[in-house]
Amino acid sequence: MIETFTALLLAHTLADFILQTDWMVLHKRHPRALLLHGAIVLVVAQLCTGQVAAWQLLALTALHLLIDATKTYASFKGLWPFLADQSAHLATLAALALYSPDLWSTGQWSGQPWLPALMATLAGLILTTRAGGFAIGFLMEPWSDASPKGLANGGRTIGILERALIFLFVLVGQQAAIGFLIGAKSVLRFGSVSDDRAVSEYVIIGTLASFGWALLTSYATLALIQSLPLLAIMPQSP
Repeated sequence: MIETFTALLLAHTLADFILQTDWMVLHKRHPRALLLHGAIVLVVAQLCTGQVAAWQLLALTALHLLIDATKTYASFKGLWPFLADQSAHLATLAALALYSPDLWSTGQWSGQPWLPALMATLAGLILTTRAGGFAIGFLMEPWSDASPKGLANGGRTIGILERALIFLFVLVGQQAAIGFLIGAKSVLRFGSVSDDRAVSEYVIIGTLASFGWALLTSYATLALIQSLPLLAIMPQSP
């Protein structure tokens, strides 16, 4: 069952955070954009599970579109609708894995025991970096006027890099390095924000939220990986 959930999780993160374009997001009220996103959800789920004709994946796609349509046509926006939307998607993945746990074992990739751990790692990295960027962006949106001026998308890129580093540190068992990362960012940011309280508070809130999200998703990914056949590069638990 856990292998099936992992494959579906990777498919979801790819479809929602990598392959879903800005055009799809902006035009999701149009049936064509919504159906195109649904087609991507289905194809990626088929590729990740190694199943082509499984009706369960059609049902999963329909539920995915229903969740997305509900959020879109009800005009739900912001952090909590984003979290609720993703929680609903994750619940459908878990329900399908419970209902059809053999989707992985009867699929084309079942003979590759190392693959689910790699899938879990990729899915966790996407959730930590890309999904985290959306979550932090929604959180900080009410205070966007206090955002420090700098390079275009500079803050977003910094956030992605710092969350990716935290993800790496957690997976290789070097959590102490996260403290040095916090210290380094504090030193680098000090000169640009120390004289402006609003900007300082904006940076502090954004940094704490970004680090918190990264730690949460990284440890969740580590727990998922440890329930699967381990990759050779992953440290064995003592």
